[in-house]
Amino acid sequence: MISLNNIHNSRQLQKAVCIENLSVQYGETPALAGVSLNADEGEYLGIIGPNGGGKTTLLKAILGLVSPTTGQIDVYGRKPGKTGKLIGYVPQITEFDKSFPITAKQVVLTGRLNPVFSLFHKYERSDIEKVDELLNRVGIYKLKDRMISELSGGEFQKMLITRALAVEPKLLLLDEPTASVDASSREQIFSLLNDLNYSMTIILVTHDLLAVSSHVKSLACINGRLVYHGDKEINEEVVSNLYGCPVDLIAHGVPHRVLKEHKEGD
Repeated sequence: MISLNNIHNSRQLQKAVCIENLSVQYGETPALAGVSLNADEGEYLGIIGPNGGGKTTLLKAILGLVSPTTGQIDVYGRKPGKTGKLIGYVPQITEFDKSFPITAKQVVLTGRLNPVFSLFHKYERSDIEKVDELLNRVGIYKLKDRMISELSGGEFQKMLITRALAVEPKLLLLDEPTASVDASSREQIFSLLNDLNYSMTIILVTHDLLAVSSHVKSLACINGRLVYHGDKEINEEVVSNLYGCPVDLIAHGVPHRVLKEHKEGD
């Protein structure tokens, strides 16, 4: 009998994402410089860094939404923009107009659209059944007919994750998926992502080191350049290089260790 863990470990033999010497500029403004980064299949990678550090730009480069100035990216051996339905993407919640008159299920169904969109597209029964299955899995089936303007922050974020899953991706990219949600929703989202990681590669961008450190397998620290890539337990020197100053990490008034122990003089 083959266990989930054996299947999961075998996936790590294949590269999901390969990034070599990536630089991106917006006009004359550099966003990323010389970033090289690999993610094995089955990886759960957290990308952290300060606001404006290039985290979102990195995801958009993987998606093919921005063009590199230098370097190259491969996603399962394909170039960005030519990955078909290999990638599911959860953008920042701030990119959406919540006043738009559409239900949660209708939003999720858009994940089943073909790349070549038709104005008079009609969903197949299999599309509707798949979306109902995913809504139930994520725990928002009872909200399927609710207008998106009526959803809480956590409910809205779960809807966006469900839409990304409707693509049936091998790679799931998430940009700040726990921003603007309460503590309960945050833990539910991380629990869901832990389960999803058994069947897909996950790359998650966040500025919240404390929240992500207990869930991901590894970290990449980016502030215009790659400061660190490796084990999720990082040292104070990395954090100082990342944010430009020492950082006291306190969660709800209680010290939370994500930094390696160090001796004075290290």
